Amino acid sequence: MVERKEILAQVASMYYEANLMQGEIAKRLDTSPSTISRLLQEAREVGVVEITIHYPWKSSAELEEQIASRFGLRHVKVLLSQGQPYPRMLQGLGVLAARYLESVLAVGMTLGISWGTALHCTVKALQPARRFPITVVQMIGAVGTSDPLIDGLDLARQLAALYGGECRYLFAPLIVADSHAKEVLLQQDQIRQVLEVARQADVALVGIGSPRLEVSSLLRAGYLTRELLPQLQERGVVGDVCARHYDLHGQLADIELNRRVVGIELADLHHIEQVIGVAGGEAKAEAILGALRGHHVNVLITDATAAEKLLALDDAAQ
Repeated sequence: MVERKEILAQVASMYYEANLMQGEIAKRLDTSPSTISRLLQEAREVGVVEITIHYPWKSSAELEEQIASRFGLRHVKVLLSQGQPYPRMLQGLGVLAARYLESVLAVGMTLGISWGTALHCTVKALQPARRFPITVVQMIGAVGTSDPLIDGLDLARQLAALYGGECRYLFAPLIVADSHAKEVLLQQDQIRQVLEVARQADVALVGIGSPRLEVSSLLRAGYLTRELLPQLQERGVVGDVCARHYDLHGQLADIELNRRVVGIELADLHHIEQVIGVAGGEAKAEAILGALRGHHVNVLITDATAAEKLLALDDAAQ
């Protein structure tokens, strides 16, 4: 197997790095162009070659200024992503969020992280110019989703590894059976200590969730059901940050679900110097608006579709 990968790497290097045509490679290796074509395809399939397309992501200064001034935010980036499919848009948000995060992280800082696809895209896009010691801490319990790459535990591990820092894990589920089970967990020294580190973070990186069926991460993770989502909306819930659900004004919802969450409180986020919220798409507009009104984030990375919608919603409420 190792020998096979060496052959694939040799062919891939000649094609992608030396810029040789497939026919020229075939002559040098005394084989046919069709064989070279198959080897290049195999090299991609087994991971010897990975292709990354760097899109020229652009942002809207006008929308950024409107949102920043209206909600008193430290920083706003609004991605121009019209016509892009949702996964591609999230990739763009990840790039913008990664650039901002790289600009604010410094030696000795503590970075708290929640979970979600947008944060996975952010971590994936990070390319720190140098490694330096930071502490990365889980701010909420593990989601236990079928896709571990978007869970807080794995995201924290990846982020710490990128910077050569240390990681503090919160070994607890995100949502437990009842409030009593939560209190029992919070009495454990390890969990209390990790949450205290999270409260003292210099920077927090959070996703912004929604009870809308088409974008509910907690539904996909199995914590919510299709039947429960409309019930949450009837109670005025428009979004969640760190699994803490709130209404359109950003007020914490008085629902039983909020009392079962193991993790940082919304009020704790207000004491962190920079809380970077990453979310986009029209379906997330109400959730983002509630997060801004409640001051649960003070840095926003979003897209133009969500930005225009949330401004319209805020205008309608005036």
